[in-house]
Formats: sequence, structure tokens, C-alpha cells
Amino acid sequence: MKIRGILFLALIIHLSSEAQKVNDPMDSERTERIVFYNVENLFDIFNDSLTNDDEFTSEGERHWNNKKFYQKLNNIYKVILGIGEWNPPVAIGLCEIENRFVLNKLVYETPLKNSAYKIIHFDSPDRRGIDVAFLYRQSAFNPLVSFPVRIDLPDDTAFKTRDILYIKGILGETDTVHFFVNHWPSRYGGYEDSKPKRMFVASVLREKVDSLQKADGDPNIIIMGDFNDEPSDESIQSILSAKTDPSELNNSDLFDMMGVVQKEAGIGTNKYREDWSVIDQFIVSGNLLSVGNNIFVSPEGAQVYAPDFLLEDDRVHLGKQPFRTYEGFSYHGGFSDHLPIYLEIVRTVKIKK
Repeated sequence: MKIRGILFLALIIHLSSEAQKVNDPMDSERTERIVFYNVENLFDIFNDSLTNDDEFTSEGERHWNNKKFYQKLNNIYKVILGIGEWNPPVAIGLCEIENRFVLNKLVYETPLKNSAYKIIHFDSPDRRGIDVAFLYRQSAFNPLVSFPVRIDLPDDTAFKTRDILYIKGILGETDTVHFFVNHWPSRYGGYEDSKPKRMFVASVLREKVDSLQKADGDPNIIIMGDFNDEPSDESIQSILSAKTDPSELNNSDLFDMMGVVQKEAGIGTNKYREDWSVIDQFIVSGNLLSVGNNIFVSPEGAQVYAPDFLLEDDRVHLGKQPFRTYEGFSYHGGFSDHLPIYLEIVRTVKIKK
């Protein structure tokens, strides 16, 4: 009987130990993708009397209509799901979208609806009516704060451009992340003449980053956008102070993830004549490159998404070019004049043993 009691006690201890193993969480890593995409003029077919959108109406120069609009929506959702592969991206920054109407059509009336995306969007003062926007999977990201950062040039009050969209939220129920979605002024009118506008926007963004870092020490910051400048340009390197060498980083520094891509010949996000450029970029806070963090990225974690279906032969300058919606005012039926980019972010999650 005594031996039976000892064996029974040993069995109880063993079962308790096994139960503890089941209930005791362990760490596991999960890789998610964040996307940025300049979708090239996602306009509805209606004339907005408050913006210069006339060319994207049925009577306009581009003869924009429902068939072309829905083809555009279908193209965009295919790109987003293609980037996600088996796991839809957790967050998507978009630019060159006209309004909430086109976003609703994209998110709720295409197969993207199966991924349960939600929308963050504010109307900007851009003369053409194009905005930036942020989509997120509500099962993976919980937004806490969002607002537009207005860009008011002190020496040109008549100039109107896109806001910077700011979002603060919880990624994966544990980690706070700060997103900035950008679409900086174009090079229309020439690089030198337009450069001061981008320099000013860079200074506004830098001020917002400084404020976050002063208030929060080492916040997790992810900046994305079409900057109309490359990682080596002055607005990015000098004003925003984004570095391209990970060996030189402190936690408080900004790191341009696309600097690696820029150094690779023949790769870019946009092509002008015969030259590819990397004007669509991810820039992150240096602490996100620390592998010990709950969320982190590798220096090579950003990529240009360039499958064959997004490219076509460049008949004038040779090689390939993005398969775009329009060539001039001639409807081409493609996707965009930009290639999308994505960032792989690794986060630590708790799972049961």
C-alpha cells in the first residue's frame, strides 16, 4: 500500500508537470509583410467640382469609365494578395487614391474583403484630389491614434500637396508601432526647382520623428511612401537623416531599407526613360534592426515586388518597364507606373507548448 501511494504521488507530480508545459507559453517567431504601393491614379468616374479630376471622367481626356475603373480595382487587389502569398499583408500604405469611395470599393467589393481589411484615410488639399491611405488587417493591428499632418509651405501658401498620414497602433496585441505614409511633391518642373518642396516635407517629417523619440525613448517607427527622391538624395540623407549603412546605426537613427536595393543594378520602383530609380521606400527606426526586440527587421528585409505580370518590354529604351495603366493619354490596361515594395517584419508571439 505504501508503494502504491508513492507511485500514485509520482503520477500526480508527472501529470502536473505535463499540464504546466501545455499551459506555459513559449516564444515563436512570425514573419509578416507590410506593403507600400503607388497605384497610379485610382480615380472614380465622377466629376468632383472641388478638385482638378476632370481628365478621369467619361468626358475627360482619358475617357475614364466604369469598365476601366473596375479593371483597375481588380489589378490592385491581385497585386496585394500576390505580395502576401498565403498570408495577406498586415498593413498597406497606398498613394494616388482619390477618395474614400474608391477605397471602399477596393476593400469591400473585391476578394480583399475576405482578409477583413479596415481603412484609415483623410482628404488632403491636393489640387488633383489624390490622397494617401492606410489599410490594416484588424486581426493583426489595432489602431489607437491617426491624423493627417498638413504640409503648408511658408513661402508658397498657394501650393497644395498631400498630407503625411500618421498612425499609432498595436501590432500583434503587444507592440506599439508608429507609421507615417508619405507622397512627397513630384519633380514636375524640374529637379532643382521642385527640390525645396521635398526638403521642406522632409523637415516636417523629421520634426515629428524627433517628437516621438523625445516622448518615447526608442519608439518603433516605420516610414513608407513615394518620396520622389532616392535614398542618396539630400532630402532623405541630410534633412531626414536616414542612413543606409546598418553598421553605423544607433537605436535613435533612421535607416533607409531601400539603400540596399538602390545599390543593386537594374532594380527600382519607377522608370523614367532608360533609368530605374528607387523613389518608393521604407525607412525604419534603428531599434527595429535589433534582433532581440519583440519586433525586428533585417537590413535586407525590404524588397521590390517585380513579378513578370507587373512588367512589360520597354520598346523605346529597351529592357523592362512597369506595366502601367496609361502611356500618356493612351489607355494601356496595366497596373501602375510604380512597382510596389514590401517590408518583412518578424515579431515574437507566445504559443502553447
